[in-house]
Amino acid sequence: MTNENTPEHDDSLDVEREVALRAGLKEYDLDAEDYTILAEEFEDGEHAEPAHALPVLAIIGRPNVGKSTLVNRILGRREAVVEDKPGVTRDRVTYPAEWAGRDFNLVDTGGWEADVLGIDARVADQAEIAISLADAIIFVVDATVGPTATDEQVVRLLRRAKKPVVLCANKVDSARLEIEAAELWSLGLGEPHPVSALHGRGTGDLLDAAMAVLPRESEHGVARPQGPRRVALVGRPNVGKSSLLNKVARENRVVIDDFAGTTRDPVDELIELKGKPWVFVDTAGIRRRVHQTRGADFYASLRTQAAIEKAEVAVVLLDASQPLTEQDQRVVSQTIDSGRAVVLAFNKWDLVDEDRRPMLEREIEKDLVQMQWAPRVNVSAATGWHIDKLVPALETALDSWDSRIPTGRLNSFLGELVAANPHPLRGGKQPRILFATQASTRPPRFVIFATGFIEAGYRRFIERRLREEFGFEGSPIEISVRIREKRKH
Repeated sequence: MTNENTPEHDDSLDVEREVALRAGLKEYDLDAEDYTILAEEFEDGEHAEPAHALPVLAIIGRPNVGKSTLVNRILGRREAVVEDKPGVTRDRVTYPAEWAGRDFNLVDTGGWEADVLGIDARVADQAEIAISLADAIIFVVDATVGPTATDEQVVRLLRRAKKPVVLCANKVDSARLEIEAAELWSLGLGEPHPVSALHGRGTGDLLDAAMAVLPRESEHGVARPQGPRRVALVGRPNVGKSSLLNKVARENRVVIDDFAGTTRDPVDELIELKGKPWVFVDTAGIRRRVHQTRGADFYASLRTQAAIEKAEVAVVLLDASQPLTEQDQRVVSQTIDSGRAVVLAFNKWDLVDEDRRPMLEREIEKDLVQMQWAPRVNVSAATGWHIDKLVPALETALDSWDSRIPTGRLNSFLGELVAANPHPLRGGKQPRILFATQASTRPPRFVIFATGFIEAGYRRFIERRLREEFGFEGSPIEISVRIREKRKH
């Protein structure tokens, strides 16, 4: 690492060097995109979320009545996992939604059933929690089946909750079926709104009715403070993602079962850690290559990718007690490709014995070589051991992801680097670095203007030295080269 006290690192000299190198670029052919990069017109950051608590509209009903299809129809995109068999949705999942200029949070739930055991009982618990936390409810009933005993039990549950309820008579695919929807008056919840969630028929009228009873501001929802950082929990199935989320939340937010692949939809949760808000996204386990998955698992793998892209930092969970697998490496590659900040969390550390530790270190050196820059945390989601070490690691990774090197300082650094370690000759010529700038953050992207091709090995050398000099722990770095020739006079 270079000594910062030497005159070469004086800020005024850095600025002088930048001005001189910029002036030198005028002798080269540059295009419109080059000028945009050089003007540093890139915008970092996203739109801030509203500080007030958005109203919460929950979708409730027994299994396989079309709740997730209705959610997708309201959102206008395939967001919730849908499959033509009951029980695909298991957790309560919150999505930001909008209708007629009104913003609200839409909650999709697993099907409610009475007197069920095991995982189905925990799914029902989540649906009941969703009712308690909602400001208004859309109760979905299959109009082609008519009111069932389970539907009537849900009605009793809704009456006890004393929440405004809009009755949705789903699967009314034609005017002829509207007569069947009329039977649902017998539930005593007022007018049934005939809807075909699959085809979009009647959903506008249903939402108008929901907006009429949904308050402008939530009495039950949680306001998202300005700028909570978004954390995606990713990893292969059954590695402990949902257990970790429940542990940091200090309550059972998501369904857990020993059966691998319990989580299918990404689940967003606002959690306070060390006095700061964080939005955690628990994602479906990445099972196989996307083209090898089927049905709900196929869509879940796509949703996991979307969750990573929606997050700012990914916590990659690995089972420390077992050898690293091809699936683990695929998760790591998918996360690196997303450009997000990364923390590696080695879970189930309580199961790691003395014999396993040296083997694990060798596996990390061999199989995770492309992620040596990511901070590592050893945790146990089951016992809560070292969970508190996650926050410093997340903050370090996000600081790196957000960091920007002044252009003058960057060019001084590269000047010293190239003088000490020149690029190898190619065809008797040596490419010369003309100028470099950091085009954007999140992740840090560097653009180098050069007179010729810069080999991949030399780019890796530049990245390694950038990390040694400026840190960037926990953040990927992108380096692109723009080859420019001298302007012909």
